[in-house]
Amino acid sequence: MWPSLPLGEKLRTVLGPPRKVRRLVSSPRSRVWRAELSGRPVVVKQLVDSPGAEQRYAREAAALTLAARPGRPGRPVVPALIATDPANRLLVLERLEDRTPGPGWQSDYATALAGLHASAPADLDDLAGTAPGTDLPAWTGPTERDLGCFIALARILDVPAPPGARAEAEALVGRLSATPVRHALLHGDPCPGNDLHTADGVRFVDFEQAALGPGAVEFAYLRIGFPTCWCSTTQPAAALAEAEAAYRTAWRAATGTEAAGTAELADACAGWLIRGDALVPAAERGTADHLARLHHGDWTWGNATARRRLLHRLRVVAELADADTALPVFGRFCATLAARARTTWPTAGPLTTERT
Repeated sequence: MWPSLPLGEKLRTVLGPPRKVRRLVSSPRSRVWRAELSGRPVVVKQLVDSPGAEQRYAREAAALTLAARPGRPGRPVVPALIATDPANRLLVLERLEDRTPGPGWQSDYATALAGLHASAPADLDDLAGTAPGTDLPAWTGPTERDLGCFIALARILDVPAPPGARAEAEALVGRLSATPVRHALLHGDPCPGNDLHTADGVRFVDFEQAALGPGAVEFAYLRIGFPTCWCSTTQPAAALAEAEAAYRTAWRAATGTEAAGTAELADACAGWLIRGDALVPAAERGTADHLARLHHGDWTWGNATARRRLLHRLRVVAELADADTALPVFGRFCATLAARARTTWPTAGPLTTERT
């Protein structure tokens, strides 16, 4: 069965002949195998020919290398990258034994996420001349068009934006587009399934969307409901508080600085709220005004419908965006819009608390 593993002669010479090869389930954009090379358990991943494959491969290889760079503080948060074959878009990775997440998994996840984010050096000039630094693009936030589509949906639901709400949101778009004080290494899709809960802590995999940007946009994932993932959940209040405290503790230990506060978290959550593309799988993003679609019907992605996802995000922003943030008027606007949406969409219940 080993000939099905696209391991070139050079890698076979260096790593040894493959044994115990088995194909694993993966996305349509990749092929993944588990195998043994000279008795060492590995995972082999190949990015298949498709639009953007070269960029996704470069992002993944760069992120894995950067996250494991020498001198990086803390324990490993990614599998070791054993070898690469850029010509065939092939990665050979350490194979990890994933366990079923237990109670309190949110804190383990948040601790590892902070460690991942802190893998980017404080001064990006330290990456000059290295492939890992130059191959990672800057994270891109919501646009004025996203905001316009969100305001239009509110108007359709007969909730016009009050004076000041749009101005606050336009300033938000500007803040999220600004260069962060300190770049974080962003996973791009840090969702259930991409976090492996091993005996030595959580390790992240699948870095095809990795970027450099503000850590707050992924720090917000637990609270806003995993906006890029098929599995969208809400967290119990106590577990969420413990996880966010764990993230802040781990970030402080790794960087000597404070993590994002409430204002930055409110910004990040509001940014995910106004992005219609955060209501559909990656293959459908950029193809339509998905917020406008909500007025005409609902659709299911993974374990939740689009309307349930949007309602959750509205409630989160309404709760967070108060007078201590830069979004107090926008927060009240979201509260009003959530109340109207609940009436208009009576079957759109809350997200599940169960990780699937």
